[in-house]
Amino acid sequence: MFNSLGTVLDPKKSKAKNPEARVIVLDDNFNTFQHVANCLLTIIPGMSEKRAWDLTIKVDQTGSAEVWRGNLEQAELYHEQLFSKGLTMAPIEKT
Repeated sequence: MFNSLGTVLDPKKSKAKNPEARVIVLDDNFNTFQHVANCLLTIIPGMSEKRAWDLTIKVDQTGSAEVWRGNLEQAELYHEQLFSKGLTMAPIEKT
């Protein structure tokens, strides 16, 4: 009997079905550092307070920062949640 669960997935095909994406926050003139850091902390899983502040500072200094990378479906969720909190977001970038 053939067990399909034992089949090795081709990474190229697997990636095409589950593309990865980047969530990028952009700098703006109205969100405070505290608000951006708090949004990152509460929305992005596994975000530490230090990392949230480091990313917030990067957004301010360079104009943008990638705050999360992973599967497209999760990226869309985090993008929408951050946007709904008033953050200025770049379009989702598929990788």
